[in-house]
Amino acid sequence: MSDLASLEQRGLAELQESADEAALRAWNTKYFGKTGTVSAALKKVGEVPPAERRAYGQEANRVKEALTRAYEEQLAKAKEEKLAQNLAAESLDVTLPGRRVDQGRLHVSTQVLRTIFAIFADLGFQLFRTREVEDDLTNFELLNMPPHHPARDMWDTFHTTTPGVLLRTHTSPGQIHVMRAYCPKPIRAILPGMCYRYEAITTRSEIMFNQVEGLAIGDHVTMADLKGTIVAFARRLFGEDRQVRIRSSYFPFTEPSIEVDMDCIVCGGKGCSLCKRSGWLEIMGAGMVHPTVLRNGGYDPERFTGFAFGMGPERIAMLKYAIDDIRQFWANDLRFLRQF
Repeated sequence: MSDLASLEQRGLAELQESADEAALRAWNTKYFGKTGTVSAALKKVGEVPPAERRAYGQEANRVKEALTRAYEEQLAKAKEEKLAQNLAAESLDVTLPGRRVDQGRLHVSTQVLRTIFAIFADLGFQLFRTREVEDDLTNFELLNMPPHHPARDMWDTFHTTTPGVLLRTHTSPGQIHVMRAYCPKPIRAILPGMCYRYEAITTRSEIMFNQVEGLAIGDHVTMADLKGTIVAFARRLFGEDRQVRIRSSYFPFTEPSIEVDMDCIVCGGKGCSLCKRSGWLEIMGAGMVHPTVLRNGGYDPERFTGFAFGMGPERIAMLKYAIDDIRQFWANDLRFLRQF
């Protein structure tokens, strides 16, 4: 018991001599560490005669609590003194401007998408969103591609474990949804969204990408209306001097079908590596809506006509900013993203 009393007196005395926080923490390690003095005293309870063991244990715990309480008080006091010293030594100029908070930025794909939305909004098109998980009927059959139709090979498809359910390969199924939602009213809508294809990832292709589908249906919609819309869009997005070229193509849901090229924005049509020395860059596929698709959407093809087009915002961004690798859009490389 006398050893415990001596331990308490010695501990309190050394605690008072600890001038700063570092010294206090060293004192704590000396007395309460794994091999500390207090820890060793508590372990000696097994060496005390049984008749005195209870009294020794109670006194050892009292000493431990007393030293712990004194240490915590001394540590709090030392911290307060340190803070007071810092406040006295350092001045704070409250008139200084605050530190600027780093803000996030819109992804380049989102920026291009919003630009496309704004252009078509000015042209009178309404935004219409549709689902990304589709059924085979809407993704293919209602778009004039019955089972085993060879045109299905144009889209490498991600199928789910549920028969007939897949990830949409293009935004064209949205044509059926919007037609059935608004039939028999005229339509002028764009349908943006993510698409998925089971393809090899290269500098120009990805397994997931954005698309923007366009659809216009009315009593007297013609190919001239389609061409005027495309030219207006290209010049609003890429510049007033842009030249547009239309080539024949094939899509099962449009007839006639076309592909749209624009003179290269890098070389001005003279030929460079971006346009593969051709002077032209493809910007979208389009055409007049096939009568079968109109009928599947609820419109009478004898009365109504329409046009549709589809484009990839990532491909548009690659053309606009001369980006040579589509994988950059998904790499999350801050060096790339901070450019936009």
